[in-house]
Amino acid sequence: MSTPFHEKRLVPLERTRLLNSIVERAADRSEGPPVIVFDLDGTLMDNRPRVVAILHELAEEWRRKHPDAAALLSRASPEGIVYGFQDNLRRLGVLDESLHLHAFEFWKARFFNDPHIRHDVEVPGASEYARACHAAGATLVYLTGRDLPNMALGSFASLRDLGFPIGVIGTELVVKPRFEMPDTEFKRSVAPELARLGRVIAIFDNEAANCNLLVQCHPRCTAVFMDTQYAPDPPPLDPRVRVIHSFERDP
Repeated sequence: MSTPFHEKRLVPLERTRLLNSIVERAADRSEGPPVIVFDLDGTLMDNRPRVVAILHELAEEWRRKHPDAAALLSRASPEGIVYGFQDNLRRLGVLDESLHLHAFEFWKARFFNDPHIRHDVEVPGASEYARACHAAGATLVYLTGRDLPNMALGSFASLRDLGFPIGVIGTELVVKPRFEMPDTEFKRSVAPELARLGRVIAIFDNEAANCNLLVQCHPRCTAVFMDTQYAPDPPPLDPRVRVIHSFERDP
């Protein structure tokens, strides 16, 4: 699927060189402990299977009262999922607006809570790459818009189960204090504090606004935009930000 940033994506060889250069910088402690910042949803993790699992659960609930809509929801697959939940309903053919509000509340109550995070999968190459950065000597900061009360435990477990370094020296999971706090506001407040851990050498995020604010706060870092799924109408990227869509590296 083409995206507004598709033409800016690095070709595989350039992506490999970029990712390898960050691993190499992770081994250099001459200017202080190196720190790499990763977002989770849409960056390290693909949450489309989480959405599909919820749609299939909703299909089961609707099977008696709304059998036609339930049949449409049961066809959902990760490849067809887009950012907006109601857009997904329409793409699947559920056009009855009277069903959308209930469906949205059903999704919201599950998507933003620990139990369903187990459905997430890694973005291709992500866990291997995170392990390489950690092994080289970087402190990994998982800086996410997920919130502490509802998603911290599930996020920790998902990172562990997908093979990311977590719960060991040199890793931190940083989450929002409350659900209602906008993600960009949260990351803007946290960005300067990252320097307490060392020298930020790289940041990865799937929201252009977050990439822009983090590279502005840490101008010597390598800022990388993950061209996966993101909020509508993203701002233009800071010219310093590079664009990739996976963590796969050529041998």
